[in-house]
Amino acid sequence: MSASGGTKAIVAALGANLAIAVAKFVAFLFSGSSSMLAESVHSLADSGNQGLLLLGGKRAQRAATPQHPFGYGRERYIYAFLVSIVLFSVGGMFAVYEGYEKITHPHALESWYWPVAVLVFAVAAEGFSFRTAIKESNELRGSLSWRQFVRRAKAPELPVVLLEDFGALIGLVLALGGVGLAVLTGDGVWDGIGTLCIGLLLIAIALVLAAETKSLLLGEAAGVDEVKKIEDAIVDGTSVTRLIHMRTLHLGPEELLVAAKIAVEHDDTAAEVARAIDDAEARIRAAVPIARVIYLEPDIYRTKDAGSGKGNAKGNAKDSDKDSDKGAGKTTA
Repeated sequence: MSASGGTKAIVAALGANLAIAVAKFVAFLFSGSSSMLAESVHSLADSGNQGLLLLGGKRAQRAATPQHPFGYGRERYIYAFLVSIVLFSVGGMFAVYEGYEKITHPHALESWYWPVAVLVFAVAAEGFSFRTAIKESNELRGSLSWRQFVRRAKAPELPVVLLEDFGALIGLVLALGGVGLAVLTGDGVWDGIGTLCIGLLLIAIALVLAAETKSLLLGEAAGVDEVKKIEDAIVDGTSVTRLIHMRTLHLGPEELLVAAKIAVEHDDTAAEVARAIDDAEARIRAAVPIARVIYLEPDIYRTKDAGSGKGNAKGNAKDSDKDSDKGAGKTTA
């Protein structure tokens, strides 16, 4: 899966949320609706979140340093995780508090047409933002379902924007429902119930985002398709006869580390082994361009060791055996 950052979707969401936040806050001032206050804070938090995503993408482009030899690609994961924290605390918890206050101390809405008009405008603006995010995501997700796309995407920005916009649209419907029932019944409790539901929705989305970005921060392997391509590329049947075991790790959305132990012929010279490693690296990069850091260790594969469980073929770990010290390692980055 491509690791595009979805900058167009982020900018579209940022513009929409800033405009919506101002409109919602004006509606709150005229109507006193707690749903509108919660929604205005939600949109303001979302605007800050898009700013964090853009900042993370910018900082991740910094060149590697001796202190950070693998670069700063994971900064995008860090800022995406901060987004989940902001959404949980500023958006979700604030809305829950406002909803509780309005339920325990209800009051009738004033100038109800203000929040209704603003919410209709907000639905249109959020719909445009959501449509942009869907369009960019469709270019990457292929045959994956939306759930699979959110779970497997290595670039965090598009899943974050998708979930934020989806939650915003549902939140707007809840706010419309709360305001509408409060107007129809004359009971401001309904406005508080709508606000409380918005808060619980935001907390649920924040928890999903936190779980997904936490997994990326801990370090995820390449996707199934990429692993298969790398395995097929490493073994050419002549200079590299077998893949003994392999590990992959995303250093960032667009940078993959590949570490593998490969089998070469026992009578190959050092020059032949070095050439085999160079050729294998070239095949890996051609098959998976984001594989930018590659470590290949040559070894001698023995069938009798495989049969006794000391070593095994591709995809499985061969943690140690006495032959592992016989190969000279060559690494590249």
